[in-house]
Amino acid sequence: MATPVEAHFRLLSPAPWIDESDFGDPQWSYPCGGTFTDPGKPTGAITKLQGGEKLQVRIQEMAFHPGFYRVALAVNSRSELPPDPEPISKTGLDGRQRSISGAIHYPPAAPILADGLFMHDAPFNKVQEADIEVPNINCTKCTLQVIEFMAAHGRNPDGDYTYHHCADLQIRANPDKPIDTRFPTESAQH
Repeated sequence: MATPVEAHFRLLSPAPWIDESDFGDPQWSYPCGGTFTDPGKPTGAITKLQGGEKLQVRIQEMAFHPGFYRVALAVNSRSELPPDPEPISKTGLDGRQRSISGAIHYPPAAPILADGLFMHDAPFNKVQEADIEVPNINCTKCTLQVIEFMAAHGRNPDGDYTYHHCADLQIRANPDKPIDTRFPTESAQH
């Protein structure tokens, strides 16, 4: 008999690309949530920004696990998003894999905007917020990915040790600032 699993975090801001339950479900599958059997229902929400500004990312952890968060940006395709953090794991007494830690990329390199955010080994007592600098680029519909890597956690079939949320962004470059060449130019097919 399967037991219900409580989701691990909700993406409060920017607006998520799929409908989330009060617990943040579905959020298991790479790169943007859903599960193998439920890809989620798109919201159609697009957050409009100007390049070079700060974007406030707000999350609420619904079930505690030690770990950290990472933010990345894909301009043309979600295939540009980085793989989940490389885990270090060990086999427990029950024969199942359990995470110990995950790799943090510091300093972060594109497409990662921030890594090792909200690192914690105790439950949060409030919503977590971080201002992330938006690259000065143009994109009609790019993908902001916010993930949680969980340490001290068993491996999940849909998402290993990581939980995934995404938001669709529309970024207009600030003409008074140089274009951020770390990110690809938006393709014509996009």
